[in-house]
Amino acid sequence: MTTILGVSAFYHDSAACLVRDGELIAAAQEERFTRKKHDQSFPQHAVEYCIREAKTRVEDLDVVVFYDKPLLKFGRLLETYVSYAPIGFRMFLRGLPPWLKQKLYLPRELDRGLGGRYHGRYVFLEHHESHAASAFFPSPFAEAAILTIDGVGEWATGSIAVGRGNKVEMLEELRFPHSLGLFYSAMTYFTGFRVNSGEYKLMGLAPYGKPVFAEKMQRELIDLREDGSFRLNMDYFAYCYDDVMTSKKMEQLLGGPPRQAEGRLTQREMDIAASTQKVTEEIVMRMARHAHELTGKRHLVLAGGVALNCVANGKLLREGPFEDIWIQPAAGDAGGALGAALFVWHQLLDKPRPERTADSQKGSLLGPSYSNEEVRAFLASVGAVYEYHTDDAELYERVAELLASEKVVGQLAGRMEFGPRALCNRSILGDARSREMQTTMNLKIKFRESFRPFAPAVLRDHVHEYFDTPPELDSPYMLLVAPVRDDQLLEVDPTVEGIDKLKQIRSTVPAITHVDNSARIQTIDRERHPRMYAILEAFRRRTGCPVVINTSFNVRGEPIVCTPADAYRCFMATNVDVLVLESFVLLKDQQPNATRLDQAEYLAEFALD
Repeated sequence: MTTILGVSAFYHDSAACLVRDGELIAAAQEERFTRKKHDQSFPQHAVEYCIREAKTRVEDLDVVVFYDKPLLKFGRLLETYVSYAPIGFRMFLRGLPPWLKQKLYLPRELDRGLGGRYHGRYVFLEHHESHAASAFFPSPFAEAAILTIDGVGEWATGSIAVGRGNKVEMLEELRFPHSLGLFYSAMTYFTGFRVNSGEYKLMGLAPYGKPVFAEKMQRELIDLREDGSFRLNMDYFAYCYDDVMTSKKMEQLLGGPPRQAEGRLTQREMDIAASTQKVTEEIVMRMARHAHELTGKRHLVLAGGVALNCVANGKLLREGPFEDIWIQPAAGDAGGALGAALFVWHQLLDKPRPERTADSQKGSLLGPSYSNEEVRAFLASVGAVYEYHTDDAELYERVAELLASEKVVGQLAGRMEFGPRALCNRSILGDARSREMQTTMNLKIKFRESFRPFAPAVLRDHVHEYFDTPPELDSPYMLLVAPVRDDQLLEVDPTVEGIDKLKQIRSTVPAITHVDNSARIQTIDRERHPRMYAILEAFRRRTGCPVVINTSFNVRGEPIVCTPADAYRCFMATNVDVLVLESFVLLKDQQPNATRLDQAEYLAEFALD
């Protein structure tokens, strides 16, 4: 029996993953335990959870693997600072201390994080090797082209590889500073959103605008080749030498200075978002076509932060050259821990990879769970009033009844999701048929911008009835966008533009229909999601509709909830109507001292931003 611990840390979104004899046993992001969004410290709590879940000890680990090579990354930073001297000297002085104190001494830091109890071998992989492994090894394909696209690893910002059996072979790479991920982040910054967390907002804002800057971007910013490789015009970008993403020259190109954070959104920002998304989709499509020509494979797998762009993914599936695609649910740096551990098992230890027809990601439900006894003890400690259901079918009917009456339901059940998307185990659920639900949930519960779209959870065997997809499309990880079917759409005024589009009722499921008549789909099947499948079936029997809203159980500025205590706090301090903790149902109006804070009050009380 071989036990491998994968670790990602010290850059963005630290995580740990434990693999035993090639099986994914546990994986979690550190932020879920510390409640610090994108926590980049050593994943102490995540490691402890993985060890506990595997019923093993640190001393019994066979290999510990880190997801990138810090010396190569440090070399890239030094070369960049020298190239831009002297204007980058301030950034050099600011960036050097963490390297001298910590990042150059990774074995020491790993020893410290593991309490000095591990005496085995440390392995360091290249960043994009870890991404490629995370995309291919859990996928359902025996062979596949591999495309990884992110901000930057050591030097690579994108790569093409091929996976065959138990081996991954890296073929080509795009190198820093020319990066699709950093281009997207630069536009995220320019439109007033936070880099490394606001990219979703830019993608969600894009349908409100028109791609009027796209041609200008491709002419001035990006020298794009037919194979998807490109060079950025670095006169417009400042991330190599400053702590901002764009230079003054970008302001001239895009008609003014960057939008201030929390400032009023104008049509310009919407058009920049639409243009950025269009350019990104074109680059991804060209990269994918080149990967297809280079490898000759029928299937494609993806990882890296750009692989979370579900709009581009949907277009790639519909219009790209591959028969099918699979995307790593934890596509960002957190997933590097998972990829690194599987790389050691399959590639370095040369262990076979069994043939399979489904992926081995286990629904990405790899985090901690809590028993009814643990939940009951917690609820008693806070004096909560609850219903307890001993019969599962009765519980599912009760949840469906509450959803059908347009109650907003927070649910914590089973193992926590690994990756940035809630997959119904740490989710807020709502009635997708409601005309007011999107605005209500954004402003009064999630405390975020009203334009942000919500995703549907839909029964897989009914997905084609509401969305323009193949019958029983498999999209369990909420990583694909598809159009809503024409026969589910309602007539709207085509002359309405900008944020006013939000007020239009576009379909029979308006709460999950974005302004471009699309939706980011999560399909629910009996095998991966038995509990949610039963709830949705009960809802369908009651309403005739197999679709509900599924959004992550958190508010703006904090990670997705992990524990019953996290969920209860969020429930009590927001406008969530119902909390479901395993077999327990709590109604807000029955709770002692329940409060309903507004956005400013919530963020101030819990020190979030």
